[in-house]
Amino acid sequence: MNLDLLLQRLLGRPTCELAAGARLLRTARIRNIRRDAKSIRIGEHSIIRGELLTFAHGGRIEIGSWCYVGEGARIWSGCSISLGDRVLIAHGANLFDNLTHPINHHDRHKQIREIFTKGHPAEIDLDDRPIAIGDDTWVGAGAYILRGVQIGARAVIGAGAVVTKDVAADTIVAGNPAVMVGRVDESYV
Repeated sequence: MNLDLLLQRLLGRPTCELAAGARLLRTARIRNIRRDAKSIRIGEHSIIRGELLTFAHGGRIEIGSWCYVGEGARIWSGCSISLGDRVLIAHGANLFDNLTHPINHHDRHKQIREIFTKGHPAEIDLDDRPIAIGDDTWVGAGAYILRGVQIGARAVIGAGAVVTKDVAADTIVAGNPAVMVGRVDESYV
């Protein structure tokens, strides 16, 4: 029996697909509200200590090989979030490819009522936009990566940064909103 089927049988619901050598550690939390195990894929030798969540209306999380998602980190997808290979997501970092709640207060109240009474709505517009993070990127502790952001390979996102715009490869960003503060020294590449 493959690991995915075993997890579904033990937990009674779809969770995720784990490649060879990938591990969910004790603090990992998989919240696959979409109920499709193929919507969360974790690559070879990656370690997950944080939370991976797909919404009922959609969502896909693809994590490459040799990645790390730290304790307390949250990756919440209503559209698509992809991490390349060897990406490090430090503890407490947050990646959201959607607004999580509607902007309009009437729609937001309707969403909350539905969550409280029936679960997450399968039909909702959260202005989802994909996030893609290139190989060898490091996202520092407590950083936020927001919807629609593309981050190039080998970038470094400083601790506590709030990234609202694309980040070029080999760039170091920090602050709120995140701005370029340096370049990755080519001798390290």
